[in-house]
Amino acid sequence: MSLTVLIDYESGNLHSAHKAFERMAREADAGTVVVTSDADVVAKADRIVLPGDGAFPACATALRGAGGLYDALVEAVEVRGRPFLGICVGMQLMATWGREYADTPGLDWVNGQVVPIVPGDDSFKVPHMGWNDLVLDAPHPVFEGVMSGDHTYFVHSYHFEVADPALRLAHVDYAGDVTAVVGRDTMLGLQFHPEKSQDVGLRMIRNFLAWAP
Repeated sequence: MSLTVLIDYESGNLHSAHKAFERMAREADAGTVVVTSDADVVAKADRIVLPGDGAFPACATALRGAGGLYDALVEAVEVRGRPFLGICVGMQLMATWGREYADTPGLDWVNGQVVPIVPGDDSFKVPHMGWNDLVLDAPHPVFEGVMSGDHTYFVHSYHFEVADPALRLAHVDYAGDVTAVVGRDTMLGLQFHPEKSQDVGLRMIRNFLAWAP
């Protein structure tokens, strides 16, 4: 039976994400979903989800210091090619660098940097919080049944500047472009919270659970 793991490295409340993934796994007959901080479980997983809330440096430090989780994650995704989904700061950690408070290395899976959101209009407040319309920039299996104009839910003050535009799969307009989705190979990252994005987010979770890159 397929195993999807949500990595628990003490960088966010995983309850709502776990419930959403469990629900979609039941509906799609996509196996078991567990939350784990056990590196051995991550190493055996068929799919890996890395959530994250808070500051990039704190999340990066917690992941690297969490009892072998970092090495198990890198082995599973880089070497074994397991499908990976990063959510919010979990997506930002895919970058080469985070520039929040201090320059902090990321996983370097998608070349780029995480920098402050600077809207081109002072009436747009930071953090970028609430619903926004996706603009799909490139096709992806996880977008099946999703279209430009669909709403997803964001809470963040920093965003991912991607070096290769081909790896930015979707964005939103917040008085300027803000990256919403990045991806390459078996790796995908969502800046928004799919578990809080109602039907659109649940559809993308279900699509991820069915994705076979």
